[in-house]
Amino acid sequence: MIAGFVEHYEEMAAVILFAVGFSTLLFHKNLIRKLIGMNIMDTGTFLLLASMGYIRGRKAPIIENGVQEVSAYINPIPAGLVLTGIVVSVSVTAVMLSLSVRLYRRYHTLDLDRIYILSRHEEEDR
Repeated sequence: MIAGFVEHYEEMAAVILFAVGFSTLLFHKNLIRKLIGMNIMDTGTFLLLASMGYIRGRKAPIIENGVQEVSAYINPIPAGLVLTGIVVSVSVTAVMLSLSVRLYRRYHTLDLDRIYILSRHEEEDR
């Protein structure tokens, strides 16, 4: 059983990262902490995709020395998915940070419960 953990340590690390990020996203009320949790979850997902795409003994799909056999190269699709996911993750992080700044300027807090209460009071005052 220990040998299985040692053999698949990348996948175990990815699952642990995803779990830490998900619990941070679930249990914290601060928007910045939630954003950090979301980024940790993304990192776990990217690590899992990258580790699944790697096959020991194979090389990147760049033809060298005339070797054209498919079995000599790894699949480039997981690497492409990881790169695309990183770009999307950075974009979402930027948008969430800008929205967090706007919420802080309006309500002077980043606590979601407090923001909800203050927004309810604003609606009642209208």
